[in-house]
This record gives sequence, structure tokens and C-alpha cells, in this order.
Amino acid sequence: MDYALELKKVDKVFPGVHALERVDLAVKEGEIRGLVGENGAGKSTLIKIVSGAYTPTSGEIVVFGKKYEKLTPVISEREGIAVVYQNLNLANKLTVVDNVMLGIEPSKLGFIEGKKREKIAKDVFERLNYKINIRARVEDLSAAQQGIVAIGRALVRKARIFILDEPTAILTEKEIQTLFSIIRQLKKEGMTIVYISHRLDEVFELCDSVTVLRDGKKIGDREIKETNEDELISMMVGRGVSFDLYKKREIGEEVLKAENLTNVKLRRVSFSAYKGEILGIYGLVGSGRTTLSRVLFGAEKVDEGRIMIHGKEVHLKSPRMAMYKGLGLAPEDRRRHGLALKLDVKYNINLPLYGRITKFGFIDLRREKVEAFNMVKALSIKTPSLSQKVVNLSGGNQQKVVIGKWLAMKSDIFILDEPLNGIDVGVKEDILNLINNLASKGATIIFISSYIPELLSVCDRIIVMREGEIAGIVDRASFTEENILSLAVKSRSKGVVEK
Repeated sequence: MDYALELKKVDKVFPGVHALERVDLAVKEGEIRGLVGENGAGKSTLIKIVSGAYTPTSGEIVVFGKKYEKLTPVISEREGIAVVYQNLNLANKLTVVDNVMLGIEPSKLGFIEGKKREKIAKDVFERLNYKINIRARVEDLSAAQQGIVAIGRALVRKARIFILDEPTAILTEKEIQTLFSIIRQLKKEGMTIVYISHRLDEVFELCDSVTVLRDGKKIGDREIKETNEDELISMMVGRGVSFDLYKKREIGEEVLKAENLTNVKLRRVSFSAYKGEILGIYGLVGSGRTTLSRVLFGAEKVDEGRIMIHGKEVHLKSPRMAMYKGLGLAPEDRRRHGLALKLDVKYNINLPLYGRITKFGFIDLRREKVEAFNMVKALSIKTPSLSQKVVNLSGGNQQKVVIGKWLAMKSDIFILDEPLNGIDVGVKEDILNLINNLASKGATIIFISSYIPELLSVCDRIIVMREGEIAGIVDRASFTEENILSLAVKSRSKGVVEK
């Protein structure tokens, strides 16, 4: 059997941390291999060893039959290994063709051959059956388009092994399917793909096999046809994880009311949310669910309609105004819109509080530290110190920091847009329990998700949106995936119960 990539008894030891322990991995040529595990399982370390960024402490790496004790970035690229990270390393101010050809521009007599470089770039995207303006600036492209540019760049460099790290974390369903078609095209051409994702449904849809890591060790390999999600979850966390976390709560008075909210993307959206309620919002791509979250938080305007909080009409002209009315937003893309990544945990948690803990231009340093410490402790945020930069935290801990700042602000209405996106399965349970606990203490939760099982697990009601409108509001007694999905794709169904 021909293997494209093999790791044999690979160890990686950092001071005080055994990141990988005698890990074996063998990926066949032309195979799509899933790689799953909780944050801290060793996936990132493994990727960096294969890319040449890390040197293994011991073990052997075999690439297309060639044995290495270690790889360097130059050797890794020469052997056809390409890593496409979730946070793409593209030159955003340059064009698509510039990014694809960067460092390997064809030249003659010292002059770059513009037409030849453009032809190479066009050819690679035609090979992928993907239409893109190669003269467009990368910063103007969608996240999906940028990911495909990174794949095109790797193909031009003769890549034969693609390692894709959480490539769908912030993509829409349509964009995901476009990416999947390109990955399948690469497989048809004999390419080898290692696909890393927290979304097990994607692993089952796309991959031929899967390898599970836990605590730096390989737990096992499975053929996709011979396993299921429950088994993989158990292998990943060492125990069963249940998302049937619903807790019956006392639902109180109306806290938030939206009446006929209308703008370019919303049409006559009306609903109420109550004290102690977890109100889900579901919809397909283009349904308006994220636009609604931004309108409620003052980040987008409406042409018509009004919002009432505790019975009083409010005019939310900015997020700052929404914040001081008791609303907190965990946005869909937490890294771009919810966090100051280059700053520390302490700063991020206190970000909305600085107006309250500053006097005469001076920050109350003691209170700043106490507020951050309390949130880290209350939410079990895993960080070596309050001074740790947020960019270095796992996705789950970053999300806890986002929620923590609104808890510190004493918000009572939480708008959570895809709060489980890019988070490993064990921490998902933690966040769902946190949402439950907030509601039990009287907070109002608006939980937006494109994954129905997440909503079914904790919500009291689910609003289903379609093309900027509310297609129906489903009470818990009527919860089924089929009922909710049918509302999202069809006209209003009979028997939908509204509160």
C-alpha cells in the first residue's frame, strides 16, 4: 500500500508539556483523512511538525517513501506539503494573482512576465472549476474565496498533500459545499488531504477515514463507514457527551420586544423574548439571522420598526447605546468582531467596563484585575495568566472571554451568534451549560445557530427565519429537526405554536 505521509512514534516535548506521545499516522495517497480531537489534543503540534515549523523530539516522518528525522519549511514545501490554516497567511493588500505567484514569479532578463503569471493563475482556478477575478484584492474576497486562493497557491507550488485546518469555521453552508467540491476535485486528481475539523458532520460527509487524538496520544483510526459520531466523541473526550441539556425554567415577564423591524435584509420582523428564556433563531444562508443580531445590538439600522426593552422604546443608534441598555453580543466571527486578539485576557474582559472603572483618566487597576480574575474563575477560562494574549487561547476559551466581558458588564440580554462555532466538543458542553445557567439566573438569551441540534438541546422556543422574515416560532413541545427545517425552506406550516 502506498502512503503519502507517515508519522512513526513521533514525540514532541515542550518544557513541562508532552504535546505528542509516540504518535503514529499513515495516510494513503488519494485519501481524505479526518483528524479530530479536543483543543489541546495535539492536532496543532502535529501540523507544525509536518509543515517543518516544529522539530520532533523523537520519531520518524516519511513523505512519499522518503524518511526524515525532521522537516523544515523548505523541505516540507519541496516534498509537496501545503498547510491551509483557518487564519490564512495571505497578503491581503495584494491581488489574487500576486498571492498565487508570490516568490515564484516567472521572469525574463530580470523582468517579471505579467501575462505568463496571469495565465498560470487562471489555469490553476480553471483546474479547480472555480471562477474568480484574479485581479481582485484579497481583502475584498469572502473567507471562502480566500481559502480557495490559498489552495490555488499551493497547487502552483506542486503541492500533493494538503492539510486543511478548520477551513469552514466561518463559512456559510453554500461556501462550505463549494469548498467540499474543490476538495473532492483534489482527491480525484490523486491528492492527499488531511482534514481537521470540530464539526463531525463534515468529517462524515467528506472523509474516507478519521484519526482521533486525545491528550497528545493517538486513540485510534476508524473507517468512516464503520463508525459514528457517538463513538468518535467518546474517543475524543474519554467519556460520552450529551447535548440533551434542556432544563425547565421559570419564564418571566417580557424583556425585549421587536416590532416590524425592516431594512434591506429584514422584512417586518416581530417577536418577544422573556426573562429566563433561551430563544433560538435558526435560518439558512441569507435568512437574515445575523442581520437581526446586529440590528438588536445597534450595529445596523432599520428603516422601519421599533425595539422595546422592559416595556420602553429604545433607539439603539450604536453598540455603545445597546451595551448600556443591558445587551451583550457574542458575534459570529469572534476573532474579527468580538475580541482584541493582540491584547490580554484582562483587557478584553474589562473592555466594556473601562468607562465605569476610570476616574480622571486613570484606570482603577485593582478593580480591573479583580473583574478579570472573577470572570476567569467563574467561567473556568483556561489561561496561564490574566496577561496572556487572547490570540493564544483556544477557540472555546476565547468564546468564554467574549461572554465574560458581558457578564462583567452585568448585561441581562445576551445575543449569541453561532457561539459554538470552531469549538471542540467538550467545551461545547461547557458553553451550553453556561447558557443554561445564565437563563436560570434570569438572563434573556437569544441563541442563533445554523445547527439545529444545538438549538434543540437548550432552547425554549425557536424562531425560524427565511428570506429576512419570520417563517414561524416553534414551541419546545413541537421541536423536531424536520419541523424546523421545513419552515426554513417552505411557506409557513400549520400547527406552529407561537407564544
